[in-house]
Amino acid sequence: MASREDLGSWLEGAPQGSEGYRGQRLGLPEHGPGSFAPMGRRIGALMVDWLVASLASLAFFGYDPMATLGIFALENLLLVSTLGYTIGHRLFGITVRPEVAGVPYIGFLRGAVRTLLLCLVIPAVIWDADGRGMHDKAARTVIVRR
Repeated sequence: MASREDLGSWLEGAPQGSEGYRGQRLGLPEHGPGSFAPMGRRIGALMVDWLVASLASLAFFGYDPMATLGIFALENLLLVSTLGYTIGHRLFGITVRPEVAGVPYIGFLRGAVRTLLLCLVIPAVIWDADGRGMHDKAARTVIVRR
């Protein structure tokens, strides 16, 4: 009878050593600019963006949780769609780009898909073997170092 260790789990991602480094399947460099953004930077950027949305919500609405979420979504949609980064991304030295090299910008449709799924939270905390959230997979984007 096969054991669980023999079969592995989809939660474990790709077996260690079989895929190389994170982002290799997407054609990203292993280190430096354009390489896959580490989780710490991504979480730090998310926290900054949520803080900005919270402060704006407090200033204009007396801190309403739904207003905070709306401001957070609007910030993400507008900034990622046009510039490729949010305030937090900029501070942490990361950017969002299309997974296909050569496409110059994210655009509104990809930005909208990514923002909607990010705000739902669950797709953002389910990752593939590269550590890319389902919101990025659905929008066909990747977060890389600047």
